[in-house]
Amino acid sequence: MNKQDILNLLDAKGIPYDLTEHAPVFTIDEMMAEDLPHPEAVAKNLFVRDGSHRSYYLLSVQEEKRVDLKAFSKAHGTRRLSFASEEDLFSILGLTRGSVTPFGLLNDTAHQVFFYLDKDFTEGIIGVHPNDNTATVWLNTGDLLALLASFGCRYELASF
Repeated sequence: MNKQDILNLLDAKGIPYDLTEHAPVFTIDEMMAEDLPHPEAVAKNLFVRDGSHRSYYLLSVQEEKRVDLKAFSKAHGTRRLSFASEEDLFSILGLTRGSVTPFGLLNDTAHQVFFYLDKDFTEGIIGVHPNDNTATVWLNTGDLLALLASFGCRYELASF
């Protein structure tokens, strides 16, 4: 699914959202330099894999948080984690560098990726790319999780 597909899906499901168009951003620092309406709701998204290249995870956390992959791995019983390659990102989620987002899970029809969402997002809104790093969609976190679940995406709320 591309940006327009995501927006059409949100409209078709009756999920309210706001859209902010911006220059292409490739890092969280570039994102935060944009004039955003809800900077406190921006999600930082990390696409990681275990050492066997068999298990993949998407971690979405509040932008100011640092993720200790070693501690996360220990807390969640995974093998040692590292960042997945750009090739894996594209082949599994259909995304390119800078556009990592939970909406990419809708492209993962084989459900290879397990999604961990920062518990601190459970109240209110979250800001994520619509599979394109030139825009941010602002929507209720519960609506995002319900949409992902309706597509069979597996997820868990986690503390970071």
